Amino acid sequence: MSGYTAHFKVWRGDVGGGGLEDFKVEVNDGEVVLDIIHRLQATQTPDLAVRWNCKAGKCGSCSAEINGRPRLMCMTRMSVFDRDETITVTPLRAFPVVRDLVTDVGFNYTKAREVPSFVPPEGVGPGEYRMMQEDVDRSQEFRKCIECFLCQDTCHVVRDHEENKPAFAGPRFLMRVAELDMHPLDAAAEGGLDRKKTAQDEHGLGYCNITKCCTEVCPEGIKITDNALIPLKERAVDRKYDPLVWLGSKIGRRAR
Repeated sequence: MSGYTAHFKVWRGDVGGGGLEDFKVEVNDGEVVLDIIHRLQATQTPDLAVRWNCKAGKCGSCSAEINGRPRLMCMTRMSVFDRDETITVTPLRAFPVVRDLVTDVGFNYTKAREVPSFVPPEGVGPGEYRMMQEDVDRSQEFRKCIECFLCQDTCHVVRDHEENKPAFAGPRFLMRVAELDMHPLDAAAEGGLDRKKTAQDEHGLGYCNITKCCTEVCPEGIKITDNALIPLKERAVDRKYDPLVWLGSKIGRRAR
């Protein structure tokens, strides 16, 4: 198929405000939305601000909302749109705008620092860790995350309620807590850190109502809800309400 001219609406502005601007731009076979944004910079609007890096779907930098859906611009092919369709590109709605398509995603790095890291088991040195392959495979899925923060952006708890941000880590970092909690070698509990309790009390696990919107936008296909958040919720509930678990915790304390 030969090239054609597409109608784009691109959000322009900064923290003080802005709006959509119309552009007619050439599209060639095999191109992605990021190619078109670069063409706009090269031919019509050289001061258009956009964040990108690898253009291969692995750095997570070029996150934006395309026709209202959080996507990576470098992984959204122009061929998925009709030629006469108007394509709207806007910045991530859940985070403050810096300029044009660039947002301040510092919220996510703040939340990342609030999750205690992996605690190595005592007496086991580097290279001596041993795990069942099943456990390796289970956590390996979560390590595919490229931190594009599309899941954070689409989560309505963050997206629609700014007041929730101080108390809610969001799906990306609840997934991190879940990964550590199910890690067979994580020795956090021996040091008094209960990851299930902190997920509930400090990271806002209870805010999540498992709509699976985070899973739907993940470019890596991680089943965030089914494989991380729901199992973490089940373990947190067991810890809090199961009478046998409660009794075991009391007996354990007395024994120490």
